Amino acid sequence: MEIKKAAFAGTTDSCDVLVEISPSNSGLEITLESTVEAQFGEAILDTVRAILRENNIDRAALHIQDHGAFDCVLRARLEAAILRGRGAF
Repeated sequence: MEIKKAAFAGTTDSCDVLVEISPSNSGLEITLESTVEAQFGEAILDTVRAILRENNIDRAALHIQDHGAFDCVLRARLEAAILRGRGAF
């Protein structure tokens, strides 16, 4: 499935994450800004890549602004952004 339009989900509040997704012709482009990047950056990126694989996304540009969100929050925000980017709602 492809991302058809730019979309976002989440906020920049503490313990939340803002996920922005948009179409890309050059594979996956993931940018991460996180207040806990030194400790959890790789784990966050592993979760993002797993969710993208589960949703058959192989071309998209993502910008993630994490403010200490739990994994379940990251998953919910990214899945919502994917659905919106696909035009599902």
